[in-house]
Amino acid sequence: MLEEDGRRPFTEIADRLHVSESSVRKRVLTLQREGVIKRFTVKVDAAKSGFSTVAIVGVDADPTRLLQVAQQLCNFKEIKCVATSTGDHMVMLEIWARSGRELTKLISERIGTIEGVKRICPALILEKLKE
Repeated sequence: MLEEDGRRPFTEIADRLHVSESSVRKRVLTLQREGVIKRFTVKVDAAKSGFSTVAIVGVDADPTRLLQVAQQLCNFKEIKCVATSTGDHMVMLEIWARSGRELTKLISERIGTIEGVKRICPALILEKLKE
């Protein structure tokens, strides 16, 4: 229920589950302490907030620099997600940009100049059907 609406009152959750509000509050606190619930946040619509270009980008790096490259990519505000992976690419990114030109500049002038980056493979997202 909290995944659907992180602002849902504990009293409402308790009523739906037929338990006390204090039980819900204690359970949520336990889940936070154990790291199951990492944080409460909001989901932003990229297009409505001015980011009309969203891309999933695969990055290949020199294996000896993989973790350093991934860590550097975490510092870019335009990159919303950084994950090391197996398969076609060593690092996968989700990038939000205001235009194709902005994405191109980010890839060529900033990501491409990171020491250890060997190859960059962007794929534009046409439509997100599920998050």
